[in-house]
Amino acid sequence: MEALELLANRNSASRVGEPGPDRATLEELIGLALRVPDHGRLHPWRFLVIEGESRVRLGELFVTALRRRKPEATGAEIDKSRDAPLRAPVVVAVIASLHDSPKVPAIEQTLSAGCCAHTLLLAAQALGFGAIWRTGENSYDRSIAAGLGLTDSEHIVGYIYIGTPLTPSKSPPPLNPADFIAFW
Repeated sequence: MEALELLANRNSASRVGEPGPDRATLEELIGLALRVPDHGRLHPWRFLVIEGESRVRLGELFVTALRRRKPEATGAEIDKSRDAPLRAPVVVAVIASLHDSPKVPAIEQTLSAGCCAHTLLLAAQALGFGAIWRTGENSYDRSIAAGLGLTDSEHIVGYIYIGTPLTPSKSPPPLNPADFIAFW
């Protein structure tokens, strides 16, 4: 896929299934994500690949966190939380791994990790996979971060769900660049 065509047509695939990328393809995808802007070459990111039965364990971690956050959660909410990681054959947690730096503030490091997530989306689509970037409470809950082995200086910028698209891609809605540009 041509780069400009990919950028013009990038779209999240909300429904994906088997097959997902194999190990070699995952390494290729993550290798591409490593090419993002990185002020100071701090490499303020890392990736946690969750596949197979590990997705079930992640679902249980989500349920434990939900019950802590919302003791009155309904059975349907608990089931939805438990099943969330099963919506794709591969889930990649993109982690901002922040460094103390007098030159590079934490926000720049987090933005670099966000660029990694976006590059994973683009690369997956370029290789014919569907992907979606999911965030929400499960990205920001410190008990989930701890359960996944993150340190105090790390946080999840999102989960990238990757697999084979189950539905045709919708055309992204047209946006007029002039609506978002101001000149100073």
